Amino acid sequence: MDPNSDKVKGTINASVGSLKEVVGEATRNRRLENEGTVQKTKGRIQKISGAVKDTIKQGRNLFKIKPKKD
Repeated sequence: MDPNSDKVKGTINASVGSLKEVVGEATRNRRLENEGTVQKTKGRIQKISGAVKDTIKQGRNLFKIKPKKD
């Protein structure tokens, strides 16, 4: 199964956010540390969103349900 773009973007955001947190903490730069926390949280949410989309897609495939087209 190919990873969807939400999972990839989420992984990148979470990693960059963690790095910003560490650098901000090491340099005592609260703004950078807080920015990192926000970005890391955003990344985690993106990864969860991607996992939910994958689960829905698997359920559709399992029950042979075609997505609605507007």
